[in-house]
Amino acid sequence: MSETCEILVVGGGVAGLTATAAFADAGRRVTCVERAAPGAAAADTRTTAFLRPAVDLLTEIGVWPLLAGESAPLETMRLIDAGGRENRARETGDFHAEEVGEPPFGWNVANAAIRRALEERLAALPSAQVMNGAALDALTLRRDVAIARLSTGEVVRAKLVIGADGRDSRVRALSRIGARRWGYGQKALVCVVSHGRPHEAVSTEIHRVGGPFTLVPMADGPDPDGTPGPRSSVVWMERTAEADRLAALDDAAFEAALNERSLGILGRLRPVTARATWPIAGLIAHRLTAPRVALIAEAAHVVPPIGAQGLNMSLGDIAALVAATGEGEPGAPSALARYQRRWPELAARVAGIDALNRAAMTGAQPIRDLRRFGLGALIRVPPARRLAMRLGLGLR
Repeated sequence: MSETCEILVVGGGVAGLTATAAFADAGRRVTCVERAAPGAAAADTRTTAFLRPAVDLLTEIGVWPLLAGESAPLETMRLIDAGGRENRARETGDFHAEEVGEPPFGWNVANAAIRRALEERLAALPSAQVMNGAALDALTLRRDVAIARLSTGEVVRAKLVIGADGRDSRVRALSRIGARRWGYGQKALVCVVSHGRPHEAVSTEIHRVGGPFTLVPMADGPDPDGTPGPRSSVVWMERTAEADRLAALDDAAFEAALNERSLGILGRLRPVTARATWPIAGLIAHRLTAPRVALIAEAAHVVPPIGAQGLNMSLGDIAALVAATGEGEPGAPSALARYQRRWPELAARVAGIDALNRAAMTGAQPIRDLRRFGLGALIRVPPARRLAMRLGLGLR
């Protein structure tokens, strides 16, 4: 069986589904293929903080209105340095969205909720098709068309193939685009917690050793006893051995470790979901394009989960690719050349996040003291504060 579309998106994660919706909303005929079966991501308990530019994109394509009541605003970003010899805050900086005219910075949403909203929107777009249980087996790139052979035996001809298939991207490999990748010997431990004090729309990142410990506001929900109240998602980055040790603790010991690491800033933390761990890695593709191919999201770049950059960079890719394509032929050399101009900015952002993560991991006291000095300088110099916030949001 053979079919033809304008755009083939390979990968049905949040980025791939968003790309499918964005191009279909613009009137393109789009097919998205995803190797996993429908509903395979339903157990994902992670959340994503969508910053203002990403929310703007999701609003434009009709997805954000479907998330009413399922998001929590992020009005303040609080950085705490607790890198002294004692486990206590020694420097605290609050960065308020109103300082850069962007109240709030963004909203935090459960991954399961954003997927449901994307699936609902795609069902309403007649030019969008999602094929689950289909993987990319082969890809032939010609001057005027890309021909994809799927694991189902189907053949899809498209003017543009978008690789949204993750850090081990098959599209990237078949397009012969190289990538530099590295590890950190680090994992992120994630769960959702209830807490005794309201978060007041403040996202808090605590730096000590091993990596940041981040509490991101969520919409209110039930605590372990079923009583409604404030909740936050936890992203706790540690060296791999320590993350594995924490993940293996019994419930009481893990709750005690959570509360020690959080410095008690939100009162008692109580986990309300299972904990999970994810390896932390870095990657930057050598290019974003090949003939009739564009890479987005983790097929193009992978960064540690610091400052909500990962998926927000990915949605920035989608906005840039839609703009580069315009109303012309998707996959045309001129459109891909325009999209390729995004690469230097991405490479610089990946390098910056890499440096921040390595500084956050360090156990050396002199480096921890230097980190505190840098945070203090950032807090007390208003132009530097505003620049840091604008860069974090992806604004110019």
